[in-house]
Amino acid sequence: MKVYLETFGCRANQYDSEVVRALLSAGGAELVTDVADADAAVFNSCAVTAAAEADLRHAVRRAARRRPDITTVVMGCAAARDADGIAARPNVARVVPGAGGAEVAAALGIVASDARPARQTGTRALLRIQDGCDQHCTFCATTLARGANRSRSIPDLVDEAERLADHHPEVVLTGVHIGSYGRDTGTSLGELVDALVRAVPSARFRLSSVEATEVDERLRERLRAHDGGLVPYLHAPLQSGADRVLRRMGRHWYTASTYARAVEHIVGDASVFGLGADVIAGFPGETEEDHRATMSLVSSLPFTGLHVFPYSPRPGTAAQWIGAPVSSADATRRAEALRAEGERLATEYRRRRAGGYADVIVIGDRAHRNGLTEDYLSVIPADDALSRGTRMRMRLTLEDSVLFAHACER
Repeated sequence: MKVYLETFGCRANQYDSEVVRALLSAGGAELVTDVADADAAVFNSCAVTAAAEADLRHAVRRAARRRPDITTVVMGCAAARDADGIAARPNVARVVPGAGGAEVAAALGIVASDARPARQTGTRALLRIQDGCDQHCTFCATTLARGANRSRSIPDLVDEAERLADHHPEVVLTGVHIGSYGRDTGTSLGELVDALVRAVPSARFRLSSVEATEVDERLRERLRAHDGGLVPYLHAPLQSGADRVLRRMGRHWYTASTYARAVEHIVGDASVFGLGADVIAGFPGETEEDHRATMSLVSSLPFTGLHVFPYSPRPGTAAQWIGAPVSSADATRRAEALRAEGERLATEYRRRRAGGYADVIVIGDRAHRNGLTEDYLSVIPADDALSRGTRMRMRLTLEDSVLFAHACER
């Protein structure tokens, strides 16, 4: 059987797709890159935004048009949120809520083991350390789709990381709410990272997204160690810099000021530290004053990149009932202003990094070759003979706003 696999959404979804890919391959299926060549299609869906769900519907229709006899299976968060609606789509034979790799294989008549992939398709490997979330942000449909926090055991994760490190120079720890890792099992994210760094010294580890106020001293020390274990990069969701909006969002565990203090404590005086954040523009009830507060907070902190998007209503979430809608024009304008400020901060940081050194991993092949530094900067390796997956210390130079990486002796 030839199977086409397409993934929408976050790194947790991408990890789940890697598990599905491994299960299908172990069961004798051939993975193809063009749906026109496939006997079956698997779509791993996302429910974060309306656009993500629209992309899923388009992909399912496209598959049915190109292969009228194709068998389609839809898994993931949107599948958990709207099973009946998705099941009514063309050629959808099975809807598998959530991760469900074994269920996907079974739906296609493929018998496979529960083995997790030791080698993934990307240069950097993904390792999902937990699933679910115990928070209830009023804008988020993921908690409704994924359920409560569930942590994997440290021995299980160390074992998988050791196998991944045989093929991948970096392992990204991912999940739905990784800052809550271990709360259900009596451990912590810091303890897990310590165990991984000790057991797998050949790879560097990266956190996908962690609330700033959930970084304890143990984890902070790892982030600032610069020992090649845990990279100095933190993606800390902000969402808004206005306290009244944060309360409407249900993000009760921090305020703008506690977020700022946490970030300043984590980054401190480090000259090499990447800091990213998610920000929502145009949340219901957001005023121009709230937007200015967010702009001011963003400008005051050492961000090196922002992920900004206009608010997207999600059916079943409370946000759509707790404030007056912000016009699409205003939400777009605010998002553009935040993106521009994020790019200004990113440009300043890239300029400061020029002339320094970085731990670079070469990503992609020669036609699409780039590199990724420990602080999450995209660079162009000056030596085009370096193979994908190469990891080495390089010197950075800046030319026309582009960072180039030059090999140097360790």
